[in-house]
Amino acid sequence: MKYSRVCIESVGYELAPIVITSTELESRLQSMYETLHISPGQLEALTGIRERRWWKPNTPISYGAIAAAKKCLQERNIAIEEIGAVIYAGVCREHFEPATACQVAAALGIQGEVAVFDTSNACLGVLNGVLDLANRIELGQIRAGLVVACESAREINDIMIREMLNKPSMELFRTSLATLTGGSGAVAILLTDGSFSPSRKPKLLGGVNLADPQYHQLCRWGIRSESIESHIPYTETDAVAVLKHGVELGKRTWDVFSRELVISSDQIDKVICHQVGESHQKLILQKLGIDPVKDFTTYEFLGNMGTVSLPITAAIAKERDQLCAGDLVGFLGIGSGLNCLMLAVQW
Repeated sequence: MKYSRVCIESVGYELAPIVITSTELESRLQSMYETLHISPGQLEALTGIRERRWWKPNTPISYGAIAAAKKCLQERNIAIEEIGAVIYAGVCREHFEPATACQVAAALGIQGEVAVFDTSNACLGVLNGVLDLANRIELGQIRAGLVVACESAREINDIMIREMLNKPSMELFRTSLATLTGGSGAVAILLTDGSFSPSRKPKLLGGVNLADPQYHQLCRWGIRSESIESHIPYTETDAVAVLKHGVELGKRTWDVFSRELVISSDQIDKVICHQVGESHQKLILQKLGIDPVKDFTTYEFLGNMGTVSLPITAAIAKERDQLCAGDLVGFLGIGSGLNCLMLAVQW
């Protein structure tokens, strides 16, 4: 996939307001730690995540998505009528039906001749949404489009902590670790054909998508029906297998990405990875031959925010002058499934 006329006009994000430290989570698990003789501090030591954020209880998913979208559109010389598509791409959503994108579009006053829908692909949802809009813009179908997402980790963490306290075991601790890294936030990305203003904007050069769907059971988040009256959310992650096979898929994707877009690791100025944790980050960069100094991370203080982790990290990197005009930037995304998607952006 290569693009010649797709620009990242703006990125808006909203961070959840409540900071939750790894120490706080472990304090809630004290009885389990004592039963299994686990030393305090393991959560941060194993993941590199010292804190993450949660929304206030009962915060609607659409709230964060709408807030991020309004920030994204603020001070942009683009009329609402020019937006040809609104895609909601989060794992978390308001309802099974209708599309959460409808609530976002309604709040923004977007209606009429516009595509409004949800898409879902684990932690790659937002990047998939970016590609969908990029294809529409490249084909001349629309001039501008918006992809939004909001993720919330509070509810599933509360459920997981209760389960860990009720049935303490090392196996449950191992498979629950990924859940405890979860953070919360929202993001919106406005893509255009670059015709709305003469100012310089990051250009999407292209991307590559590879899949290893035989590993779809390694990381799952869903609803378990225990009875007609009881439907309980659950998560199951084989973190070791996800790391092993995810890095292998990442290397194969990088090889195709480098060949298709004629980009080497030496040519890349900066990379923004999906924010899983310290071990994943180090291993994937090592496997791809990318100098860690080129990477910018937020997992230490935001945790893994699913679909919104990578784009929020890019926005923060820009705010901190880590992404400069002219930089060749690689967006390196991976999600449950397993799926891997890498994008090249000329900042």
